[in-house]
Amino acid sequence: MKYTLLFLFLILSSFHPVETSVYICGPTGAKRYHYKETCRGLSSCSHEIVKTSLKQAQGLGLTICGWED
Repeated sequence: MKYTLLFLFLILSSFHPVETSVYICGPTGAKRYHYKETCRGLSSCSHEIVKTSLKQAQGLGLTICGWED
């Protein structure tokens, strides 16, 4: 039993989470992030739509778009 738990721990700890990509409106001034580039919340974006990581978007203080909540 002890070896089984150790084995499971080693297997599960070896996996790294997949980094999720999100989209924001413009390189600066965005308040929300979007999982889909075609999200309704990005339809009024007058800047370039930028693809970034979820971790980076959250690090900038961005929150999820209300349409995708």
